[in-house]
Amino acid sequence: MPIATVNPANGETLKTFDPLGAEEIERRLATAAATFRTYRTTDFAERARLLNHAADLLERDQDDIARTMTTEMGKPLAAARAEAAKCAKAMRWYAGNAEELLADEHPADAEVKDSGASHARVHYRPLGAILAVMPWNFPLWQVVRFAAPALMAGNVGLLKHASNVPQTALYLEDLFRRAGFPEGCFQTLLVGSGAVEGLLRDPRVAAATLTGSEPAGRAVAAVAGDEIKKTVLELGGSDPFVVMPSADIDRAARTAVTARVQNNGQSCIAAKRFIVHTDVYDAFATRFTARMAELTVGDPMAESTDVGPLASEQGRADLEELVDDAVRRGATALCGAARPKTPGPLAGGWFYEPTILADVTPEMRIHREEAFGPVATLYRVRDLDEAVHLANDTPFGLSSNVWTRDEEEQLRFVRDMEAGGVFFNGMTASHPALPFGGVKRSGYGRELSGHGIREFCNVTTVWHGKEPDAR
Repeated sequence: MPIATVNPANGETLKTFDPLGAEEIERRLATAAATFRTYRTTDFAERARLLNHAADLLERDQDDIARTMTTEMGKPLAAARAEAAKCAKAMRWYAGNAEELLADEHPADAEVKDSGASHARVHYRPLGAILAVMPWNFPLWQVVRFAAPALMAGNVGLLKHASNVPQTALYLEDLFRRAGFPEGCFQTLLVGSGAVEGLLRDPRVAAATLTGSEPAGRAVAAVAGDEIKKTVLELGGSDPFVVMPSADIDRAARTAVTARVQNNGQSCIAAKRFIVHTDVYDAFATRFTARMAELTVGDPMAESTDVGPLASEQGRADLEELVDDAVRRGATALCGAARPKTPGPLAGGWFYEPTILADVTPEMRIHREEAFGPVATLYRVRDLDEAVHLANDTPFGLSSNVWTRDEEEQLRFVRDMEAGGVFFNGMTASHPALPFGGVKRSGYGRELSGHGIREFCNVTTVWHGKEPDAR
């Protein structure tokens, strides 16, 4: 895949980039290693000063970088601005909390004594250069939620971004440079996916984090495992959105639309499977369908647009295959299921109508595979047991949404839902203070919160033996 900015609203290639050669990659790896030796000794106050400055600059650049993101991957401009603001917020959160999150831990005196020590503690140390292999769908946020904690922990970052967002990737390197971080603290590597294995096997790369597809996750995990290097993987999701009889149906239906079409439906934590109790199924389906059909599909630069294009032509083709397979096998399209008519300058764009498929059955591909675009599947269930079973009937386990005001039902979902998060009466969202990640084929490890910053630390036991009695 070429490293290029291709506008998904019209298919026009705007700018191409040559991948880094072997000599330049070597120079950058050497720089990262050298910088880590000194940056790791900086104190939290200095790291926080630099990260807060980066947040200031990002807020100043918000409109410009939003337009870059929209041009490169097609998200509505308002959503791009919100993404930039969220990144600045996360930077400030880690700048203000990292020192406490990584403070030494002191076991109880009785435990220390039992170990034979005069005193002992747990200390967190940075690992080194962390390779981040990142996707295009949230081209700022996915990177910042790795970079902010990694830099505050004293690590340095190497970014291999998706090949269709090179200008956003280069902006990130420039942002941290302008903020005053030492050269080599954060570097963007414009390389293709074929270069990732060599980077992972380089001894100067200490660990890796990847957000992306299952195949990409398997490839990175296999190489890192062979090298015995730590990884965090955040992969696909097919999150359930369960609606029980006690729910506020109107609010659930409104939220369902946003939960499905956020980022043009291209989000791992977007709700994708809508599982509705039979007692409220008809009421929910009517409201959900009406609101999905009202969405405006069009130019992502227009403030009135709700849903922009998919990020790539192949992505739209993959989505169409899932929908066509389901319809051929008996699914009912309540709305959408086609390319919209986009005359004029948008005729060449990779748009797809917001779609709801009902009567979905297990033999349909979309029942098992992630639909990465504005397509929802709608299921009717008889009771709580069937809702839980269907919610878990997926190879993924990233997050989940449950709409119920019944406390006993809530306890059951918390106990039995196979997912990294359970969000009640609201939409799944990531926040710096809350751990984020999944189970099953959605990956392993956690980002954000204290769990995320400790993923790439050497958790060190510091033990001091008792001095012999003086004579």
